[in-house]
Amino acid sequence: MAAVETVTDIPWWKEPTKDQWYAFVASWLGWTLDSFDFTIFLLIMVPISKEFGVPLTAVTVVFTLTLWMRLVGATASGWMADRLGRKVPLMMSIFGYSMCNFIAGFSPTFLFLLFFRALLGFFMGAEWPAGASLAMETWPIRSRGLMSGVLQGSWGLGFLLSSLIYGLFYKYLGWRGCLWVGIAPALALVYIRYFVKEPEVWLENRKLQRAEKREVKVPLMKIFQRGMIVNTITTCWFQAAGFVTYYSINALFATHLQKDLGLSPALIATPIAFANILVFLASSGWGWVSDRIGRRWAMMIPAFCAIPLAPIYLFAGNFTWVVIAFVAQGLFAGGGMYGQVPSYLTERFPTEIRGTATGFCYHVGAIPGAMVPPILTFFAINWHLGFAIPMLIGTLFGLGNFILSVAFGPETRGTVMSSELVVA
Repeated sequence: MAAVETVTDIPWWKEPTKDQWYAFVASWLGWTLDSFDFTIFLLIMVPISKEFGVPLTAVTVVFTLTLWMRLVGATASGWMADRLGRKVPLMMSIFGYSMCNFIAGFSPTFLFLLFFRALLGFFMGAEWPAGASLAMETWPIRSRGLMSGVLQGSWGLGFLLSSLIYGLFYKYLGWRGCLWVGIAPALALVYIRYFVKEPEVWLENRKLQRAEKREVKVPLMKIFQRGMIVNTITTCWFQAAGFVTYYSINALFATHLQKDLGLSPALIATPIAFANILVFLASSGWGWVSDRIGRRWAMMIPAFCAIPLAPIYLFAGNFTWVVIAFVAQGLFAGGGMYGQVPSYLTERFPTEIRGTATGFCYHVGAIPGAMVPPILTFFAINWHLGFAIPMLIGTLFGLGNFILSVAFGPETRGTVMSSELVVA
């Protein structure tokens, strides 16, 4: 796949067609609402533990299973996206995770809750490969990094929404009502069904596969073939490091504020809400930077900047400094590091396996990321350390690996999304 520079006199936002904007908005909706349904659980783990009379460590296992199931869903959705199109698996995923979150709110037992939150993970995983491929394949090259940041950073908007629901309405809704609100994303299906088209590059690629009788029926096997396997392994490393970092920072932060500092829901929601506003802005901003200096430096620079902030919000005795430092972290480890994930992953793989490859590599990273909450909770409780020390160790370990994995990866800025057959 060749790299080219797009030169045009028109503003970047006028370059995309109406259909390109429709496709991007569909992917944006799927990812933002996905984030809401997932992150609301991070804020209600303590009351769930109390209601069902189970240890907090057991509740974090629900989180772990949710993330592990994302790999299964992503692999299945990636296959569908490569074989049948990007649109159908995106719709199926949104409907699935919305229903699972809603049903989980009626849980009569802890095992019932565990089952439907794990199933939610399957549909969550299915959303990302279809949505990212749809958005990045349709978007013009010169602003792809920026819109990658807008797309990925919208996870912060979903987290912001869940923190606002929790902070403002938890005392009225309880943890069950917070889950019931998760049915709302299903409304996005109407928009996707009637306004979104398949990417031209995918349609042309499928025509070529059929015309030349070179159909890729098992795209998952292709990502491990010679000439592709090193790229696959380094991409998985990059994603694993990102997940470990993100969940070392965010998965137990609300629990840390509840258990270690004894704060109220409103106070807990404050730093999380403001940090996630910056996650979106920073992800978009660093996306703009990546279109100028490249994907790799636009991820490594914020990762370096994130290192000194972690001890401040974890060990500051003053709540004001906790808020300031955690909100500032949203600029770097919250948004800056991750904004290029959609563009960087989709640019590393050819069209005929792009959905499968990006979905698999992205969610392989979720496996070690999913182990973060129970492991850190075990040391926090059983070793009587509190949550701050384990969270700091996990964050620094993740950041170090993230910087190394990106440093050893390729630069992909300016990559053309080609319909040509590469591995078929």
